[in-house]
Amino acid sequence: MRVDHVVYAAEHDGVHATAERLAKLIGVRPVDGGVHPRFGTRNVILPLAHERYVEVVEVLDHPASDKAPFGQVVRARSEAGGGWLGWVVTVDDLAEQEQRLGRKAVEGNRTRPDGVKLSWRQIGIKGLQADPQLPFFVSWQDGPHPSSDADTDVTIDSLSIAGDPDRVRDWLNLPADYTSSVIKFSFVSPHGTPGLMSVTFATPQGPVVV
Repeated sequence: MRVDHVVYAAEHDGVHATAERLAKLIGVRPVDGGVHPRFGTRNVILPLAHERYVEVVEVLDHPASDKAPFGQVVRARSEAGGGWLGWVVTVDDLAEQEQRLGRKAVEGNRTRPDGVKLSWRQIGIKGLQADPQLPFFVSWQDGPHPSSDADTDVTIDSLSIAGDPDRVRDWLNLPADYTSSVIKFSFVSPHGTPGLMSVTFATPQGPVVV
């Protein structure tokens, strides 16, 4: 289990303009990710080092976006002005999460503009809907990892989350004293509105907080 990516909902001027602003801030090159037909969304990827990335996503005017939980959370966040939506961890097998949560993972797929197809399974969006401090889970299937286009040393240094670390550890089924040795986590406002507040990126020019 490891942090795979962070998700940023498009602001008022759309996914491409939002991605360009973020890419300029942290010093990386955006890559058009294509459409998620099952979720009614589309994304632009900011590939990072160490097999991580930023996903900038917007909802489409499509019936799937009204039915799929992922489309619902993206729409709600963008309508509120956009910004950080959440964080995602990757695992090799989602069987443990399926058993704990009592439901099956959802299949996801997209085809990039260059014709490359990616597929994955994901679970936990409903947890994110109910409690935005919680990550959701993905397991990559076919195709390259979205960060395979990375030509940068920029990566994620730390996450600042409004929430309760014990709640997050419990959701991830981790020991109560578990701490990450790679990405730093800071938890603030445990009794306030939960969610991902900011991400600090390690860049050759120094830390950049978004």
